Amino acid sequence: MRLGLYGLLMAAVLAVPAQAQEAPIQSTIQSQLDAFIADDVAAAFSYASPTIKGIFGSAENFGAMVAQGYPMVARPAAVQMLDLREVAGNLWQRVMITDAEGRTHLLDYQMIETAEGWQINAVQLLPEAGVGA
Repeated sequence: MRLGLYGLLMAAVLAVPAQAQEAPIQSTIQSQLDAFIADDVAAAFSYASPTIKGIFGSAENFGAMVAQGYPMVARPAAVQMLDLREVAGNLWQRVMITDAEGRTHLLDYQMIETAEGWQINAVQLLPEAGVGA
């Protein structure tokens, strides 16, 4: 029994770093979504990591990519933050977004901490449940 309790305590201690970052990470993602809703692409772009900013070069290019490739992010009807996980040293926040047509999408946001705070370094649209080979 003692070993089981020790294992639970260690698991709790190891989970603390990710959990301690949960609120600021979720706030960053929600702030970007709010900026898209307000049609403030420059503000939305400000939450992107330096790598993403380098790839797209301008808020306009970034906004066009999001509008075309991630319309549920550009115009979410509902947002629910799910679990924050650490995978291979990277923090990933799962987000469930319902679009204007009522379809639900799961996305994983890779987050990095910079001098400006938490920023979005990647977004993956996850496949629908039950879909795939």
